[in-house]
Amino acid sequence: MNTPAHLLIGAAVFARPARGATLWAALFGSLLPDLSLYLMAGVSLHILNIPAQVVFDQLYFSPAWQTVFAIDNSFILWGVALALGLWRGWHLLTIGASAGILHLVMDFLLHAGDGRPQFWPISSWVFHSPISYWDSTHHAAWIAPISVTICIAAYVVLWQRGLSVSAKLFFALLLTAELWVAWQWIMYF
Repeated sequence: MNTPAHLLIGAAVFARPARGATLWAALFGSLLPDLSLYLMAGVSLHILNIPAQVVFDQLYFSPAWQTVFAIDNSFILWGVALALGLWRGWHLLTIGASAGILHLVMDFLLHAGDGRPQFWPISSWVFHSPISYWDSTHHAAWIAPISVTICIAAYVVLWQRGLSVSAKLFFALLLTAELWVAWQWIMYF
């Protein structure tokens, strides 16, 4: 699933109230599993000037990158964070970890051929879902409209929670990005 979708859905599900530290915890937890990809791809593309084809066809699948993805997409590590938050009564950690686990569940179900080893350090096994959020050979033409509908619903839920004007604009930008990216996936992949 696209990162804007994770942010919208994670905030709608876990940011109650949808402001302040609670909102930030939900957003951070929703973003963290994808953050390493943005950092590594950004450095590779824009600082090291590595061609996009090399970054996404070779480096993405390299053992080094997959190790980083295994760590930040580990159900085991996120589960430990959630258990710690619940045990200690750390509300913000509980929200962030819950949003991170929701992100992992969505990715687990929607990555066909480009999944990540989500059971590190116990296993390096990767689940290859039969459906994909972006690959039309794995039903993305059906999944993308469902994903977009869920994102629109998440935006409506957030709007109804009394977001500030700046937060409404931020989530409107996320929804616009999700719509644009989903359209690109359907048109080109």
